[in-house]
Amino acid sequence: MTAPVERGKTVRILLVDDHPVVRDGLTEAINREAGLAVCAVAEDRHEALEAAEKAKPDLAVIDLLLKSSSGLELIKDLHARWPRLLILVVSMQDEVLYAERVLRAGARGYITKQQATRNILAAIRRVLDGGVYLTDKMASSVLSRLARNPEAIPDSIADLLSDRELQVFELTGIGLSTRAIAERLHVDLRTVETYRGRIREKLKLEDSSALLQLAIRWNKER
Repeated sequence: MTAPVERGKTVRILLVDDHPVVRDGLTEAINREAGLAVCAVAEDRHEALEAAEKAKPDLAVIDLLLKSSSGLELIKDLHARWPRLLILVVSMQDEVLYAERVLRAGARGYITKQQATRNILAAIRRVLDGGVYLTDKMASSVLSRLARNPEAIPDSIADLLSDRELQVFELTGIGLSTRAIAERLHVDLRTVETYRGRIREKLKLEDSSALLQLAIRWNKER
């Protein structure tokens, strides 16, 4: 378990989000808080790794959907290079789908952007004190699942798919076109089609129509 940050020091925070308005809003909220200071900002994986190397933050606050990269892959990179760096995810993505994944990748908490305005400072403080920040409902679910045998056969669609495949599947289910998904994930059209092909193979679906129908139903039933 990562140790809490030493009390009494100013905590240096790296913000990683590809929306300037979001970065500015979070920066303002954090810098108003005693003992917290944003030391660097970044909009993608490359900038974030450079900033972490130069600024030596104590905590990284990361979105999952970044410009030209995946926040989940960035979390894994940061955790591998700087295992003592605390990581908190602030994202539009569904907590039910991604909270467990970000914890497994090395993050210490997950807060949605809808909650961030009123809860971001509480989430930061919880993580800095050595705890994990999740909603009560999600915490109970994650602890239950993490207590199971990690080698157990996957029992849900979310378990069968990789991080990127799950994102494509979810976005397909809310009706986004291939082009819209490519723009949202900052990848090209062929990459989205490759992910969809892998999803169909893993879920044993005959064609794109079957994939779309299942994705829509899955989104409604969650």
